[in-house]
Amino acid sequence: MPSAAGKTVLITAAIRRVGVLLAAILLLVSCSTGDTAKDAESTTAAPPPTEAAVTPDEARAIAKEAYIYGFPMVDNYRVQYSYFVDKDDPEYKGGWNDIHNTARVYTPADTAIQTPNSDTPYSAVGADLRTEPLVLTVPPIQQDRYYSLQFVDGYTYNFAYVGSRTTGNGGGKYLLAGPNWQGEKPEGINEVIRSDTELAFVLYRTQLFGPSDLGEVEKIQSGYQVAPLSVFLNQPSPAPAPAIDFVPPLAADQQKTSPQFFEILDFALRFAPTLPEEEALRSRFAKIGLGADGGFDADALTPEMRTAIEGGMADAWAEFNGFKKDKVDTGELGSAQFFGTREDLKGNYLYRMAGAVLGIYGNTAAEAIYPGAFNDSTGAPLTGANRYVYRFPSGQLPPVNAFWSLTMYQLPASQLVENPIQRYLVNSAMLPSLVADPDGGYTVYVQHESPGIEKESNWLPAPEGPFALVLRLYWPKPDALNGTWKAPLPEKV
Repeated sequence: MPSAAGKTVLITAAIRRVGVLLAAILLLVSCSTGDTAKDAESTTAAPPPTEAAVTPDEARAIAKEAYIYGFPMVDNYRVQYSYFVDKDDPEYKGGWNDIHNTARVYTPADTAIQTPNSDTPYSAVGADLRTEPLVLTVPPIQQDRYYSLQFVDGYTYNFAYVGSRTTGNGGGKYLLAGPNWQGEKPEGINEVIRSDTELAFVLYRTQLFGPSDLGEVEKIQSGYQVAPLSVFLNQPSPAPAPAIDFVPPLAADQQKTSPQFFEILDFALRFAPTLPEEEALRSRFAKIGLGADGGFDADALTPEMRTAIEGGMADAWAEFNGFKKDKVDTGELGSAQFFGTREDLKGNYLYRMAGAVLGIYGNTAAEAIYPGAFNDSTGAPLTGANRYVYRFPSGQLPPVNAFWSLTMYQLPASQLVENPIQRYLVNSAMLPSLVADPDGGYTVYVQHESPGIEKESNWLPAPEGPFALVLRLYWPKPDALNGTWKAPLPEKV
């Protein structure tokens, strides 16, 4: 064993050898710096660390999770782009932060959203809340007329309501603020409503009692007003937020298979500050390039990673289709579970996706429920090749505080159906014109061809192929919400 002096000599020698080695390394680095800089200018950049940091299997799993999470956001963006951005789109309504009224009910020509209602003329506001809040004015509305303002954030959560059920028909002024607004409720404002996202959507529904009532609806719509908070306060406007360079959306069918879906999701997430409970989730998404700073580029994916991303999308649809078959088509779950606030859905992103796929912008259950029928009473899928009856027994009309309707949708597009009598639904306002059964109930004839002139008053025309029926109950009574009252099922004739 060496002495203490010997140890000192050995350590000193080792230090000298390390010093010589470091000097040599530094010399080599300094000599090659110029060449390295030149090489950096002429070579392709390395793959982004997000792609390199995950295996294809991990990327596939993350893509599946992100697709289920993000489908409602991407589909919402598709609708808002057509409504408020693309002036060449036939569905274009007008610019952001203004109200756009449609003084008619929807027809088969209106295809931007799935399962549109044809009961209530719509009004719409695309809200860009980055600069300042908006003040929404609602006029007094007659007590027997239902109306609602549905506030939808970028996640498609219904985060607030104004209307007959929640605030009454007396009118008022409501301040809609984004996630970064720190102000207090100004004098003259009934309520401050806060969105978790910087871009939001307000969908107005105003009840129409019949064709002759359209003029009254137009008067009400003209009383709906929207203004920036600075205008309401008669103050100078704040500096505007930077203009948004909107990216073109994918078509509805492209959203199902194109990896560019994640470019749209990446864009939408920029306007959705991370929620505290989703920090870990968003960190996982960042591993494939999804995040507030952007970075996902479908064209830059390696073939192996592209296959993984596409596989994740296919896995998401496989899970959804199995869920729909087992839970939705059987009636076990429905709109009451799929729409609501963030707190209502409790992080169940498959439920949120189901709501967007089956009928984006559906109402929260307290506002409306939508018992849907994809199958007949025997469990067979509905098709225009057959004839059906849909019967409300005596005393068993849908229990509502407002009104109800039964609407026909062709599948798989979930759109209204062209037909020779231009009837897309049967609703409670039509009861005086329907022929009642001998016991006081009502039978609706659901088929492609006319059931005959004597039954045509009760005919709901179907397409030639597959279809679904959606029963809407606006402002449902407790019996409808707690399951005491059950919606009928179509019976094959």
